[in-house]
Amino acid sequence: MPAKYENAIELRRQAIQAALDSSKSAAERNRLGQFATPYALAVEIARYVKSVAGNRLRAIRFADPAIGTGSFYSAALEVFGSGRIECAVGVELDTAFCDAARDLWASFGLEVVQGDFTHIVTRSSCPVAPNLILTNPPYVRHHHLDRDEKERLQSLAYRMAGVKVNGLAGLYVYFMLLATAWMQDGGYAAWLVPSEFIDVNYGTALKQYLTDRVTLIRVHRFDPEDVQFGDALVSSVVLVFQKAPPPSGHVVEFTFGGTISRPHASDMVTLEHLRKSRKWTVYPSHARNDRRTSGAGDDVTLGDLFRIQRGIATGNNKFFVLERGEAESRGFPKRYLRPILPSPRFLKATVIGADQDGYPLIEPQLCVIDCDLPEGSLRVRHPALWEYLQTAEMLGIKDGYLVGKRSPWYRQEQRDPAPFLCTYMGRGSDEKRPFRFIWNQSRAIVTNLYLMLYPKGSLAWLLRQHPDYGADVFALLEQVTGHELRGEGRVYGGGLNKIEPSELARISASAFIDRWPELRNAVHRQGVLFDEVSSESDA
Repeated sequence: MPAKYENAIELRRQAIQAALDSSKSAAERNRLGQFATPYALAVEIARYVKSVAGNRLRAIRFADPAIGTGSFYSAALEVFGSGRIECAVGVELDTAFCDAARDLWASFGLEVVQGDFTHIVTRSSCPVAPNLILTNPPYVRHHHLDRDEKERLQSLAYRMAGVKVNGLAGLYVYFMLLATAWMQDGGYAAWLVPSEFIDVNYGTALKQYLTDRVTLIRVHRFDPEDVQFGDALVSSVVLVFQKAPPPSGHVVEFTFGGTISRPHASDMVTLEHLRKSRKWTVYPSHARNDRRTSGAGDDVTLGDLFRIQRGIATGNNKFFVLERGEAESRGFPKRYLRPILPSPRFLKATVIGADQDGYPLIEPQLCVIDCDLPEGSLRVRHPALWEYLQTAEMLGIKDGYLVGKRSPWYRQEQRDPAPFLCTYMGRGSDEKRPFRFIWNQSRAIVTNLYLMLYPKGSLAWLLRQHPDYGADVFALLEQVTGHELRGEGRVYGGGLNKIEPSELARISASAFIDRWPELRNAVHRQGVLFDEVSSESDA
């Protein structure tokens, strides 16, 4: 029987949490995904689960697969009372947090198991299956998982949960699937996780799992402007579900903003609608929740008219990108210098003219080093550029991931200048657009802070026949609304929006069809031809 819970222990936990957080750098905590749940939020989540579970959780077997210092266990004691908790287990990888949790909660009935939950859950000695999981799993992004570890997790998720997880998914997705497989049938779970999965392709498998394999009860998405973790730029969502197949006609409560008990907006959404929705951020409808996707009836999209691609990743902009005047004064050969636009925050104009050399008419003019000569030839033929590049070793630039994969290491990704651009990230609400379109009349390429839009097919033909139509194309791009851009993109904590090429490609191009109706038939003919070619290839 756990000892009587006293709130003074929670105050002690918060002090220990603060001390442990300050002992690690922000970069280290980001890599480990360590972002503690605020106690008030943990209590609110526990109270909501209690309200929906009712008498079905009379005797509680609690678990948190990422216990940390025990914020959720503290909340469970506060909300359910120690008398209802039959047993409790917390798993923690970090030794310091494990020791702290054990010291704080052992006398209150919590068994703390040190280790990697994704390994522990596979053991025959795994703790008894819980009927209540309250947790905030580690937010470890996929690029912090090495290839072998990712393959192990993918195989394990398929074996235990029957789900094929996309390689771009973060660690929290595996935690959710594995913990639910471990959990007792009929049990309840609440997960505080990043909201990104409800908008992106690599979240499709998890969304299908939540609509088909468990009874999803509540999805509460916090207003992105209200960051739940002061040191993590991530937009958060609380998922509450029961481990049971969904009943016929089941509806899910979607809430947005405010708090779980007092959200700004609420809506009930059928599973049928959820299964057809690419993005769940469109629910519920609210002035602050301005995530609207293009209508299903829009049969021509920007992706039908443009090839859309990210700009180049140089590997180190400060080293490879120089002012044009400096590069020329150093004697660098012009043929190995390409015009490039500055970061969007330094680019104020949306129409970029060009000088006689193709450089943009802005100040300062920038260029990027892009040379394909082998090192031996470069040393002999262009000693000034060679000597500059030799400083990369001392600066550690040659040790970079991208640079190390290139041959020669100073050759950039190849991009043709794009006549139209879109900034990759930004802020904006209501009618204000988070991203800017740019008409690039120069020969400048761009970094990966931009998307490059290359007219293709019938639109490219139209522009070749009528070069002056470029102004019309730019004006039509300018008609894309902030609602559409935010709806197809994704949002992070603090209201930072991002949009990928495939997301921009889904936006309706109806304004282009209104201007040039002949484009619709041309796009449809291209689609039919593509389908025929694909069929012949399959045959």
